[in-house]
This record gives sequence, structure tokens and C-alpha cells, in this order.
Amino acid sequence: MKDTGLSLSIAILMVACTNGENAQATAGASEEAQSLSDISPIDRKPFETLEIASFDEPWAMTFLPDGRMLVSEKAGKLQLVDGKGQKTEISGVPEVAYGGQGGFGDVVLAPDYATSQMVYLSWVEAGEKDKRGAVVGRAKLDLSGQKPALKNLTTIWTQKPKVTGGGHYSHRIAFSPDGEYLFIGSGDRQKFDPAQDMASNLGKIVRLHPDGTVPKDNPFIDKEGALPEIWSLGHRNILGLAFDSEGQLWNQEMGPRDGDELNLVRRGANYGYPIVSEGNHYDGKKIPNHSTRPEFEAPKVAWVPTIAPGGLIFYSGKLFPAWQGSAFLGGLASQSLIRVSFDGDTAKEADRFIMDNRIREVEQGPDGAIYILEDGENGRMLKLTPTK
Repeated sequence: MKDTGLSLSIAILMVACTNGENAQATAGASEEAQSLSDISPIDRKPFETLEIASFDEPWAMTFLPDGRMLVSEKAGKLQLVDGKGQKTEISGVPEVAYGGQGGFGDVVLAPDYATSQMVYLSWVEAGEKDKRGAVVGRAKLDLSGQKPALKNLTTIWTQKPKVTGGGHYSHRIAFSPDGEYLFIGSGDRQKFDPAQDMASNLGKIVRLHPDGTVPKDNPFIDKEGALPEIWSLGHRNILGLAFDSEGQLWNQEMGPRDGDELNLVRRGANYGYPIVSEGNHYDGKKIPNHSTRPEFEAPKVAWVPTIAPGGLIFYSGKLFPAWQGSAFLGGLASQSLIRVSFDGDTAKEADRFIMDNRIREVEQGPDGAIYILEDGENGRMLKLTPTK
């Protein structure tokens, strides 16, 4: 994926996080409130922004075949949105355990949505003794009447074990290009060690069939004591999952204090957390970096200082031809939209566009426009099109 885009000069602001993700459980610092380095500012962005609608803590979005959108709101609402920003709330959404980083999460269409009308959702559910965990379910989206609704909602995957605390659920969803497999990002829940524990699916990426059953060729299915759905391990807080044009799975995840990562996700690979990281603990304790332990898979891009990533896509549209093949990530603390370019197996940050708001989600529209969701109360959906 050779980069042919025009690299632009960039600017980064020092951002104080007032509505960020929870801090590490062992320290009071915010995960999205790091100081960022000073680089020359952009004078002119190569795109125009159009506000479509605003939402209450939007978290994810996806496009329906007719061009309308589904947008999840963290407190437990799913909105149907048309191209003019008209919103209609969808009923039948599951009850969510809202608080901290928890609540309603991802929304993705089934690969066979055109015939099945099935959608996949992730959310946080409460357990016993103040414990919580993420789940993934699927339901039929009924748009036939005046009031859209989810019907026959069924849970197909559960984060194990449920634990206390309100952070690092991750619960991002992606289907393989052939529609045969469902991948789910499961965060470490700020508990560190479970990311290396094969009896837990915390700190892992899992691989299932769309009905929730485990594929027989998963890498650890015959490993004693390992959960069979595990595809990769040693992850922290996965907030983006996407396939590139070559069918390769990538994830982005927040590091501890700095050290955010963009990873090429390989079958059975161990990404090392919390044994190694490009960042350090919030209490100041050092973590060895990946170069000290070559048995662990190193990130293709690491950000020090942090960007606090949110959302991930690989762009394939025609509106921005120079960006085809690039990855785009939202930036929370960095209040930015970040483009990553590729040349063979190498990747690098190519552009950073300052958006002056925390960016939670990025999607590509059917017309090739780039859509972003701002984080927090009154978070806007913005449509990005080339500057005229």
C-alpha cells in the first residue's frame, strides 16, 4: 500500500482532558490528558466540514445500504439518522451498565444484512457485586413500520471474567472481508495481568463465527486451559478494529502513559502487554519496550507522546484518491484526525489534522466522504469532503 498522498505540516495542541477515559486504576491520571509535542500548525485543511447532527456521547456509527446511519450513544440509545441529520430513536436496545468508559458501544451490520437485516451490537452489562463486562449481541433491525426497532436480541459473546472498575472494555467489532468470521476487541479492564492469562479473554482479540460459535481452526483451540475463542493476546485497550484492502486485520489501542499502538494483528501473536509497552505506568514505573523482548509482536506505529486513539478505518473511496489505502484514526486527547500511510510492511503517521474537538469515531461514507463523531455531550457528526 504505497503512500501517494501529500504530506501536510501539522499542529498539535496541549489538551486538558475534562471528559476523558478513566485513569489507570492504580493512579489518578487521565488516559487522554497527556502533553503533546509542538509541531508547525496547518494553515489550510484539504477538506471542508459539514455538520450533520449532534448526539449525547456518541460512540460508534455505521451506514445502512440506503445511506442512512446508525449511531450509538453511550448511555444506551441507538439513533437512526438520515443524510439531513434527522434522528429517530430505535427501540429494543439492551439495558446497559453506564459509567466510566462503560455503556453502549459498537454497531456493525451483518455481512448478509441485505437479506437478514441483522445488526451486531456491543455493550456493557452489570454482574454481581459491582462487577461488569462487555457483551456482543445480534438482533434484527426492523425498519418496516413508523417506529424502527431491534427485535429478537441475542447475546453471542461475553467478556470473561466480569471484574470491578469502569475502564478498558474496548468491545470493538469487525467482520472479515469474506463475512465468515467475527473479530471482537476485548480490553484488559485495567487489570494488567489478564492480558497474558489464557483462561481469560481480557486483553485479547477473539475470533468467532457470526453465530458466536468458535472456529475449529483458531490458534489456541487445542491448548489446555486456554479459551478457544482467543485469536491474539497481550492487548490493552482496543478502540479500533479494521481490515485493509489486502484482507489483513489491524487494531489500534491506547498505551498506558503514552505508547499508543497501531498493530497488524497476526494469528496467535502476543503483543506483550503488560510485560512490554512503548509507554510507562501512570505511577511512573517503567515498562520495558518491545525491543527488549523480540518474542512479542511490536507495533507498526507507536505514539509517544500519546494521541489517545478513537476509531479506525482504511480509506478506499474516490473523493480523496491520494488517500486510498491510508488508515485514519480519531484522536481524543490530541483532538485530531490522523492519517497513517503504508509502504510494504512499514507504516508511519503522514498527516495530523487538528479538529479542535475530541474525535471518538471515524467511518467512510458510501460516497467516499469521511465521517467523524466528536466525543462527549453534544458530540457532532461531521462530514469531510474535498476543499473546493
